[in-house]
Amino acid sequence: MSDAKNDTIRQAALDYHEFPKPGKLEIRATKPLANGRDLARAYSPGVAEASLEIKKDPSTARKYTSRGNLVAVVTNGTAVLGLGNIGALASKPVMEGKAVLFKKFANIDCFDIEINESDPEKLADIICALEPTFGAINLEDIKAPDCFIVEKICRERMGIPVFHDDQHGTAIVVGAAATNALRVTGKKFEDIKVVSTGGGAAGIACLNMLLKLGLKRENVWLCDIAGLVYEGRTEEMTPQKAEFAQASDSRTLDDVIGGADLFLGLSGPGVLKPEMVAKMTSQPIIFALANPNPEISPEDVRKVAPDAIIATGRSDYPNQVNNVLCFPFIFRGALDAGATVINDEMQIACIEGIAELARATTSAEAAAAYQGEQMTFGRDYLIPKPFDPRLIGVVASAVVKAAAASGVAERPIEDLDAYKRELDGSVFRSALIMRPVFMAAATAERKIVFAEGEDERVLRAASAMLEDMTDKPILIGRPDVIESRCERAGLNIRPGRDFDLVNPENDSRYREYWQTYHKLMARHGVTPDIAKAIMHTNNTAIGAIMVQRGEADSMICGTFGQYLWHLKYVQEILGTGEGGLHPVGALSMMILEDGPLFIADTHVHLEPTPAQIAESVIGAARHVQRFGVAPKIAICSYSQFGNLNGGTGERARAALDILDSQTRSFVYEGEMHIDAALDPDVRARIFPDCRLEGAANVLVFTNADAASGVRNILKMKANGLEVGPILMGMGNKAHIVTPSITARGLLNMSAISGTPVEYYE
Repeated sequence: MSDAKNDTIRQAALDYHEFPKPGKLEIRATKPLANGRDLARAYSPGVAEASLEIKKDPSTARKYTSRGNLVAVVTNGTAVLGLGNIGALASKPVMEGKAVLFKKFANIDCFDIEINESDPEKLADIICALEPTFGAINLEDIKAPDCFIVEKICRERMGIPVFHDDQHGTAIVVGAAATNALRVTGKKFEDIKVVSTGGGAAGIACLNMLLKLGLKRENVWLCDIAGLVYEGRTEEMTPQKAEFAQASDSRTLDDVIGGADLFLGLSGPGVLKPEMVAKMTSQPIIFALANPNPEISPEDVRKVAPDAIIATGRSDYPNQVNNVLCFPFIFRGALDAGATVINDEMQIACIEGIAELARATTSAEAAAAYQGEQMTFGRDYLIPKPFDPRLIGVVASAVVKAAAASGVAERPIEDLDAYKRELDGSVFRSALIMRPVFMAAATAERKIVFAEGEDERVLRAASAMLEDMTDKPILIGRPDVIESRCERAGLNIRPGRDFDLVNPENDSRYREYWQTYHKLMARHGVTPDIAKAIMHTNNTAIGAIMVQRGEADSMICGTFGQYLWHLKYVQEILGTGEGGLHPVGALSMMILEDGPLFIADTHVHLEPTPAQIAESVIGAARHVQRFGVAPKIAICSYSQFGNLNGGTGERARAALDILDSQTRSFVYEGEMHIDAALDPDVRARIFPDCRLEGAANVLVFTNADAASGVRNILKMKANGLEVGPILMGMGNKAHIVTPSITARGLLNMSAISGTPVEYYE
């Protein structure tokens, strides 16, 4: 890498830490402090009540303070990864980064604490004195053997979990990777020979963990800077290393590497030579974890052992051993269970959860975060990626279960399924609000056809449907393309076996389909030849014909292309039968930090008439109830409660008259501005007799530009997550999504499609 490029990368990193404000953390209040009443409750005199309750019962500290979700990341900066002994102050950016990871991956609050103390016993005294502040302690970057002393003292004296991530976090991820590597090679822990370099905290902890997983101590050969750890050696020895001393005349790594099944490197660059790898067994497992430069490069390993399984600590190679797979989630489970320690049982549960997750189908979210990478369980995918959102639910719930079973949980969680759903809901923001829809969908088995069946997002949604729902997916697409893309995406589903397939290029039903389409459209200028061409090339039309013929209950289309183009065929084919089906409007649910907000009509009617606005209001009320939400609908326009004539205000008032002509079972009001809809205080000043109470949760607009604009602003600037658009008025027979939809978004739409709309009439 050139000096200029290095300088650019360095400056970018410095700018990241400096702007727009220094550092990576800040503290925010979680309670309002807007007036004297708030101040009196937050501080004197109201704060005394919380303090007295805690004095009376210390366990209530987790109710009245943040302690139950607060972790200290503690270091003295004596062994910072890749940097060495840089001191407490210089280690602060690293510890701030660790705190950010806690928050990002497990929503755990952190204080980074850098202590300028090199004496391990004094350091332990300081840490123990911090117990009243924190729910758990994460020790970080303390040199060996001091780290062993500090951890031992803290674990003995403190009544909260103490976890040295450099030791146990690394050991857990190595344990998970090794578990799956042995599964790939067909070997067992009790049968393998392990050669390790590095007698520091991480190396020793990894070996001890492998022993707990079944590795035999006599099969461990530990080397360090002075060579093999053997019985009687005195140079560079510690009690921890001595436990692995071998009675042997061998003295070097090269002497003992022959016949090894697993090389575990936690030392330095270039330690393992290609000629040493050549002496190992077939399918050797190479964990070269030194950072930033491994003990041997994967390229050099492949030259002498093409069948090797390789892991490193780097993100630019497969199988990155990264502690972020572990520490946020083991702390999440420990805090939630009220664990007094993080014991072996909890750590092994963490290993099993991580390893099992890698063997499962890759999540759509992880695939999106690592586009272009092969993520099918095997040699190059032994452990999940850090951004796999399933980690928190799988790992933390396994830890909670193990804490209770081993008797260290002061607040055992009995309903683990509910706990896992809650955790999943914290990362899958649509999970909680979508739950009533998924539950309703489970009561009715429906066939759902996806027009763009070759799209990887569709394939992932179909896979999730088969796992989580009773609905049966039907995909439109070419069989060879779909099969190869399933293989590439690591999906264990195949056409014909797991789902039905319609091949637009060659399907036995082709004649029936074009004849059905021609019969529907013959008086709309569609000739037999046009009908044949459309049934060969237009997947949206094919899907609509399947629904029209009763071969599918609902269709989903729109992962590419323009919304109104898809709507044309849906309306032509499904809006011509009995029942008066016609598109009423498109409803999008935006999931925001303070709850859901529904927006209509975002796509169907560019300038809706009063009757169409009224239909959107009625349709929105019906669909919002599908999510277990009581609709409070505001009709939004340029004018406000009659203050302007003409345009959108006039149409909104006319729609209100239509709605008022019958008794409605839901609350609605209009016309009004968005701020009046969402702020009851503003609305009360303008129109005190408004029938709408509180903030509206449904905004129905009088033109599509406004609705679509608000929808996109909420997505891009308010971190809103969209569920939809839901096509109202078509009896749940068709939904048209947008090209930005994710695989989870498609799964959500399949659940909406999978629920008979009559269920909510």
